[in-house]
Amino acid sequence: MMGGIGENAVKACSFLPGATDMIQRMGLAEQLVGVTFECRSDKPKVVRSVLEGRRMGSGEIDRTVKEHARTNTPLYYIDIELLRELAPDVIFTQHVCNVCQIGTAYVEQAIRELDKRPKLVPLVPQTFEDVLDNAMTIAGELGAPEAGVRHVEEVRERLRRLSGRLSGTVPVRVVFIEWLDPVYNSGHWIPDMIRLAGGIDLLGVPGGYSGPVDWQDVVGADPDVIVAAPCGLSLEQAFRDMRSLAQRPGWETLRAVRENRVFLLDPDLFTCPSTALADGVELLAGLFHPERIALPASLVGKRRVWQPDPSARGKS
Repeated sequence: MMGGIGENAVKACSFLPGATDMIQRMGLAEQLVGVTFECRSDKPKVVRSVLEGRRMGSGEIDRTVKEHARTNTPLYYIDIELLRELAPDVIFTQHVCNVCQIGTAYVEQAIRELDKRPKLVPLVPQTFEDVLDNAMTIAGELGAPEAGVRHVEEVRERLRRLSGRLSGTVPVRVVFIEWLDPVYNSGHWIPDMIRLAGGIDLLGVPGGYSGPVDWQDVVGADPDVIVAAPCGLSLEQAFRDMRSLAQRPGWETLRAVRENRVFLLDPDLFTCPSTALADGVELLAGLFHPERIALPASLVGKRRVWQPDPSARGKS
């Protein structure tokens, strides 16, 4: 299980998919010994969830999360015996959102049972720049700071090239929806991403928490583009849940709806704080400014254009 890790190399567990993704992108995956059930990795799954494997819509997930909060019952749990066997030197955790991923406080309590207590490194990104800083932190903790410097510079160069291609464009007015039922605006690093892609987030909270918004605020904003990327949902699930959103008063009058500029996007490129956010920026830029930015083939499958069911029109 530990084969391939040098005798003096730092062994790490990543308890958030964003950290796992950056470790892999920086070429440090051999030092990773354990991950969460949501990570795209073949390493042992140390963190599990009561939501794992359940097909639920936005509303049902929201009700389940609220019920667990009311009863103070965790959504996530640690396989402590597996963690004991893996014996990591460091664990990357987070306390940005205890709904999205397991929180640092829970991990702190769990590792008290271990004879060898790993170092906990909480990652708390609020902005896009913070995410890049997190990549540097991870690389440093794994004893490979040069890998972090190299990777972050590659991301910055991509964004510099994109900025040059967007020079002189008029910013597109955007409403970004992080959850569908109830409707949530965007927060943290997503407004930064929209800005980098040549847009203005009309209802977002840069560097802050997303939260429920009144539907009339969306109608009043009347954006040029509506983007929905509900955290944790597949494009197919999001598409199903969009049907109820499209029944709300004023939907058909929105400029974005009339001009066929309502998009459902892969949430992993937006809600998961990894340097893969640069892919999300490029995807947004291609949707906001198609006359300047052609979508790379690798990103075409990461988006769907909202097309309502014609048979649903006129139904109450």
